[in-house]
Amino acid sequence: MTRGAKGIDTVLFDLDGTLTDPFVGITRSIQYALEKLGAPVPAAEELGWCIGPPLWESFAVLLGQDGETLDGESGEDKALLDRAVALYRERYTSVGLYENELIAGIAPLVEALTGAGFTLYVATSKPHAYAGKIVEHFGLMPQFRKVYGSELDGTRSAKAELIAHLIEQEARDAARCVMIGDRKHDLVGAHANDMRAIGVTWGYGSLEELAAEHPAFIARLPDEIRAWLSV
Repeated sequence: MTRGAKGIDTVLFDLDGTLTDPFVGITRSIQYALEKLGAPVPAAEELGWCIGPPLWESFAVLLGQDGETLDGESGEDKALLDRAVALYRERYTSVGLYENELIAGIAPLVEALTGAGFTLYVATSKPHAYAGKIVEHFGLMPQFRKVYGSELDGTRSAKAELIAHLIEQEARDAARCVMIGDRKHDLVGAHANDMRAIGVTWGYGSLEELAAEHPAFIARLPDEIRAWLSV
């Protein structure tokens, strides 16, 4: 059993935009929810920024509740966001879940990492009930020790909280882990837990967004992660 350089033995992967491209399923489900609420419905191309952050945060902006945090919202505002998320899931769980594509090069990457002795996890803001189905759908489950995601009520949808929970549950050493993701939330969450992070440019975060969080590495192709980990 071998592992790469840099003292890393554990790799955490984000899901949406990192392992898979969920653009069609997520954007169509957001449009569905907004239409049902009688709210303005942006074109799908204008909704790419919604892939990655927790749904409540995205709908807060789309429905004019605004703000990066939902703390302090009125009960009426929270009820509206909960309704939006419920409508989103009404379509997503039956149709949108599988309107999704595996990123080219991901399957060989995770196979190479597990073959080299790394322990792999999925760490996503998506509810684990859905995330596990997607990982299974693409045949990736054998490569991952466990899929970690939020609860349906939004608990642990923040990446910092989710990663802290994973570390505690799995008794991992954060200094020996690396988080891989396509949005700043992945990098911020890793750094909040004193963990190294890799940003990837094939997802939905810009190079500028990723670079601003000072990741240990920015990968443009999955194979570059293998090289960085000396696999």
